[in-house]
Amino acid sequence: MYKPLEIAKDVFYVGVNDRSKHLFENMWPLPYGVSYNSYLVTDEKTALIDTVDICYSEIFFHKIQSVLGDKPIDYLVVNHMEPDHSGSIAWIVSKYPGIQIIGNKRTADMLKGYYGITRNIVLIQDLEELSLGSTTLQFHMTPMVHWPETMMTYVPERKTLFSADAFGAFGALDGGVLDTQLTPGRYRDEMIRYYSNIVGKFGSPVQTALKKLSGLEIGVLCSTHGPVWTQKENIADVIALYDQLSRYEAGNGLVIIYGSMYGNTEQLAEIIASEAAENGLKEIMMHNVSKSHESDIIRDVFKYKGLIIGSPTYNNKLYPGVENLLSALQSRYLKNRFFGSFGSFTWADATAKQLAAFAEESEFEILAEPVIMKQAMLRETEEKARGLGQCMARKILSGAEVVPNHTANCH
Repeated sequence: MYKPLEIAKDVFYVGVNDRSKHLFENMWPLPYGVSYNSYLVTDEKTALIDTVDICYSEIFFHKIQSVLGDKPIDYLVVNHMEPDHSGSIAWIVSKYPGIQIIGNKRTADMLKGYYGITRNIVLIQDLEELSLGSTTLQFHMTPMVHWPETMMTYVPERKTLFSADAFGAFGALDGGVLDTQLTPGRYRDEMIRYYSNIVGKFGSPVQTALKKLSGLEIGVLCSTHGPVWTQKENIADVIALYDQLSRYEAGNGLVIIYGSMYGNTEQLAEIIASEAAENGLKEIMMHNVSKSHESDIIRDVFKYKGLIIGSPTYNNKLYPGVENLLSALQSRYLKNRFFGSFGSFTWADATAKQLAAFAEESEFEILAEPVIMKQAMLRETEEKARGLGQCMARKILSGAEVVPNHTANCH
């Protein structure tokens, strides 16, 4: 039924696609689905690299059989224990009772905790190697990318890196699996959305992992989600993107985020955006927190250098959707942004102080005083809003570096 897909010499793809799930981790929308990638390395001995969500175990097993027939699997390498990848481990053990599970001490703790598995576990250390015959599995510990047990497996003879969730992307693999079989650019935004929402908090561990892996010659890059990268330029682009995102660097664009009950705060957002565009800024993304999903907003905040947030006062606090978003951004340790803010109120303002506190904690560079509207738009308020849009556009387009905890002079 399934034709073996060889992605490198004696390395086979046996992953599956999920086009049924609506929310990844019950939080993040999957408009294009998601893949759960697993791989077989065949030699004198055979190693399975990670498994798939338990919902797809039967399809998974048939794909394995298409490669191995009735031959056994000698080793199961567990790079990552998150259930979308470890969910079929107990099921695989039932099919291959002699299989040995390769992982680190943290892996072993989670195998026992999740699945009650304590037998046939081989504990390995950082940079330890395991021979399959003419090929070698080399293990690289990459903790907190993005769980504490996470590691990567490298096959030097095939220049192939199995990178766990690192370099992954949302989106099912529609026919093609290799980057040569599909349009790579289609997955870029979904890779950024995946990184920013799932891995975004762990910029420092990602930087550590990138430095550690920099000496490896990578000819095939195999994540647990998304395409298999085989082209030199695509591999370089994917790694460069992770490097940029994990340093919280961003492109020359602006994200304007706002909540609005009756449209007044939204009009401030429109004026700011219009003025930024008139001053030459073309990359402008606007998000109403009551309409845009949080994952899309976070993706764009990771993409662009400029950030302006607006909110009406609500129960002497920020608008709930804005407040929730700020919490999400703070938990990802976002930094290196030019920042502006705006708000509205009827009898008592709470927005200016709270948005300023967010910017200070995040060590952003603040470009202007908050633009605050009382009740309805006055010409003075409109002029301040235009000034903020103009200032942000000029700052971004100037190529200036962000100065943390600094308030810039727009005039």
